[in-house]
Amino acid sequence: MSSQIEGIGPTTFPASSTTGSNIMGQDDFLKLLVSQLQNQDPMNPMDGTQFASQLAQFASVEQLNNINTSLQTSISSSQLLNQSISNALSTTVIGKQVRASGASFTYDGTGPEKVGYTLPSAASSAQVKILDQYGNVVRTITGTGVTAGDVDVSWDGLTDSGAQAAAGQYTVNVVAADAKGNPLAATPFFYGTVTGVRFKSTGTVFLVDGQEIPLSSILEVM
Repeated sequence: MSSQIEGIGPTTFPASSTTGSNIMGQDDFLKLLVSQLQNQDPMNPMDGTQFASQLAQFASVEQLNNINTSLQTSISSSQLLNQSISNALSTTVIGKQVRASGASFTYDGTGPEKVGYTLPSAASSAQVKILDQYGNVVRTITGTGVTAGDVDVSWDGLTDSGAQAAAGQYTVNVVAADAKGNPLAATPFFYGTVTGVRFKSTGTVFLVDGQEIPLSSILEVM
């Protein structure tokens, strides 16, 4: 908090050297007050009312500084406590299946794989393309759901030629259009199992089938 003292003599002091800022601290305030007393005109001393007012200002500055320090300590403690609770709760989802927003998913090379998308409004047509890690379309699934909201899609794990797709990273590409043929922005999602949790400086991330998925991308825990 910055403060001013009226009627100060010619002697002044710089801002507190401990903070290195332009904000007056309580030590600076006290030094200025003492300096004012030392440099006052003996023939015209400081008025008692003015002196009492400045002492009250000093007391207010000290109280506000103490309150600010207490609040900062309390906020830091609350943040640490909340982070500890969040970290502890995050580990409880290990081993559970989740639904997460994102187009990329890991396929183990066996059996069907469930993916999906969310439509902002009803569509007249929709299809899902499964792309490999090189961007090649390995499977096109037509006739998928067109109602607004979440739509689940089951990929049998086969390519368009009927061969078994290899294990690896794949991407969901949704092509949807409304009744007028205008494209609809569908948001893809995938399903996977949480195998671990990592606490990073940028936030908590879940390991879902080998991928790092931020907490904000988890849509549902099964």
